[in-house]
Amino acid sequence: MHFAVSSYIPFPCISWWAAVSAIDTLMLDNAEHFEKMTYRNRYYLAGANGLLTLSIPLRHGRDQRAAMRDIQVDNQTKWQVQQWRTIVSTYKRSPYFDHYEPSLAALFTQHYDHLKDVNLASILWLKAQLKLDFNITFAEKFEPQYPGAACDLRKKLKRNAGTSFPNYYQLFADRTGFLPDLSILDLLFSEGPHTMDWINKNRKALLENL
Repeated sequence: MHFAVSSYIPFPCISWWAAVSAIDTLMLDNAEHFEKMTYRNRYYLAGANGLLTLSIPLRHGRDQRAAMRDIQVDNQTKWQVQQWRTIVSTYKRSPYFDHYEPSLAALFTQHYDHLKDVNLASILWLKAQLKLDFNITFAEKFEPQYPGAACDLRKKLKRNAGTSFPNYYQLFADRTGFLPDLSILDLLFSEGPHTMDWINKNRKALLENL
């Protein structure tokens, strides 16, 4: 079985999708401990003033060592309303935002108690938009290594994209410069149905940024 292992992450970055779109099965780890300062509860967009970091707030704060399956979302902050407003104001003029807006907006009106459910919903929505057909399974016991895996993305979940990242059209690049390896939402709103064509064309360079 050609598979990859990953943490649950919201609206994963472009290089993550370059990796998982080339495998048969994605295994999401329910048992690993949450790690702060990683993609596990945050995603990055390109705003008019530079990099935007959107974080999903957690109950009891982020300094916890519970398994990912047990990490709860703090819904007292109205984070969904705030983040959706940010996405709309940032991308409403991008080429394909209108195409994806109705179904994406629905994700921000659903109620989520656990972080893994938010993250899985975003992965499934993006998988459908990209027309990918890999299977998704779930690890219930933590394993530090999976020798048979094509890649272990749990160890690559810090923002560290290099200068070799291939460029595409970004709405505010003329004032902020190009920002590499953002949430794939940024690429999707620019390339629309051609997003996977762009990823397949640039896969080698993208994987170098993991």
